Amino acid sequence: MRKNLLILFISTLCFATSYSQENQKKTLKTIIIDPGHGGLDPGADGLFSTEAQVSLSVGLKLGKAIENEFPDTKILYTRTKDILAGNQSNKDLANRWRAQFANDSGGNLFIAIHCNSAGKKPGGWYDKRVVRYEKKTRMVKKGKKKIKQTYNAPVYETYWKENDVQGTETYVWAVSKNDAKISSMTENVNFSGEQDSTSAIAMPDPKDPVDHARMLVYSKNYFSKSLLLADLVQKQFADAGRIDRGVKQRNEKGIWVLQATGMPSILIEIGFISNKEEEKYINSEEGQSQIVENIISALKEYRQAQDAKTSGADTKK
Repeated sequence: MRKNLLILFISTLCFATSYSQENQKKTLKTIIIDPGHGGLDPGADGLFSTEAQVSLSVGLKLGKAIENEFPDTKILYTRTKDILAGNQSNKDLANRWRAQFANDSGGNLFIAIHCNSAGKKPGGWYDKRVVRYEKKTRMVKKGKKKIKQTYNAPVYETYWKENDVQGTETYVWAVSKNDAKISSMTENVNFSGEQDSTSAIAMPDPKDPVDHARMLVYSKNYFSKSLLLADLVQKQFADAGRIDRGVKQRNEKGIWVLQATGMPSILIEIGFISNKEEEKYINSEEGQSQIVENIISALKEYRQAQDAKTSGADTKK
């Protein structure tokens, strides 16, 4: 049974690769825009907004902008209102639906929009710290006797800890873990947002023949394109004055919508909704317009690079 599944899977991939090669000149023929979370799954909370709300607003604006900039491109959304993708009953089913929808639609680029979150609470929280030490005495037991012992007792103060983590980062599937351009998700910070969205979905097992075949195909056909676009998106954000947290991958807990889509795919964390100032920015018309403009500029460069490769390949024939 497993062998038959593997043969079927590889045959399907060969057909998909052939079809893709025939349509290379239309690099952006069909783009899937995936606003993260939605409905029962609000994602990360800000002080006055949720990740699902912001992702949907930016995702819809991005789609309109792509239609204007690339009129021959077909735009499909995994959701256009505040529901789980596919109107599914839980977020794991919704994530599976997202990937299946993208694959069934013949997409050749998948862009997920999310917001990041860090720290204990959005905006900030009260914490304690040592400000000085005072000499104190206490009775301690020494043998059969009790004696006085002098010690330094910490004196604490309560202070407001600003949630100051900010910036943008773009994820690709961790299929090439040793690439020098990619950093793993290793910061010792309490992240949420997309980081909790694959709770019950098993990630690919390299020892499984079907998963291994999919990894090889992704690595050969899609990884370099995903990385290129992710790099370009982050470059545009940096040029616009945003803090560039780089292109990343998560090795221990993958991102389902990236590893299950048979096309170049990226997940963009447009900012930290947990940061008071950045939440204002990613909710504002100016901020969202700039984010969309940055992604559009990256897509232009991406298409130019892919078209140049295609033209070069045609010239050699």
